[in-house]
Amino acid sequence: MATRYVRVQAQSGRVYYGVLSLNRTVQLWDAPPWLGGIPLEQELEPGEYELLAPCAPSKIVAVGKNYQAHAAEMDSEVPAEPLLFLKPPSAVVPHGADILYPSSSHRVDYEGELALIVGQKARNCTVAEAGQVIWGYTIANDVTARDLQKRSPGPWAMAKGFDSFCPLGPWMVRELSPCARVQTFMNDGEEPVQSATVDQMVYGPAVLVSYISRVMTLQPGDVILTGTPEGVGPVAVGDRISIEIEGIGRLSNSVMAHPGLAEDEQPSGELDNKKAAGDSQPLD
Repeated sequence: MATRYVRVQAQSGRVYYGVLSLNRTVQLWDAPPWLGGIPLEQELEPGEYELLAPCAPSKIVAVGKNYQAHAAEMDSEVPAEPLLFLKPPSAVVPHGADILYPSSSHRVDYEGELALIVGQKARNCTVAEAGQVIWGYTIANDVTARDLQKRSPGPWAMAKGFDSFCPLGPWMVRELSPCARVQTFMNDGEEPVQSATVDQMVYGPAVLVSYISRVMTLQPGDVILTGTPEGVGPVAVGDRISIEIEGIGRLSNSVMAHPGLAEDEQPSGELDNKKAAGDSQPLD
């Protein structure tokens, strides 16, 4: 099994990076591993820490329509260049945290994705150099308020940016097979609703890093969401979304109504399914 790098909060409130062992003990590090962190003579036992999102990015750069089959299911063409958008760091939540269904939306979709962790500052890097920029990999859910996305003629900041709309985790690994499979499961379903391999991306990880670095400077700890396979669909309050990537693990989060939303205003599966049937195809 690959080494699992985590970010945890101790009972003291202090946040550490570390390495998770098979018995769930965490060997603590004195700094993020991509910043030269080294192991401390300190471990935390299960029950002595809370698992956080695996990193705290300064920005999250996401890519749309990066799988041919996903573009086809939307009756659209693959973009001539990577289609970029941003999600705010405040959208990040860890494995096990709730995805909050906003009261302003009646169609929220899951989007299972591979996420890249940037390990060094990068600006105008080549594709060959980009391989050294990628420190590691984790799992992401690019949660999207699809109805709000359709209404917005410009950037998708609202549709993509709600708090809890970027689950990340549960940990990071350094290496990943180019044939690793990305799969999304709903509730207790045995068959995935999304399934594709990393090498089916239109623009691979190194190409994405190089392209993005020509637009904005990437900083250590930044996250790049590489796009979702075909099969995106709506969620309802009470649903549980689990995303698996071979060689990493499983990221699971449940959907809850946003606090303060009246019971008769809470989105239901029936409402979401009606909205889904009436909507046109997703945008990204």
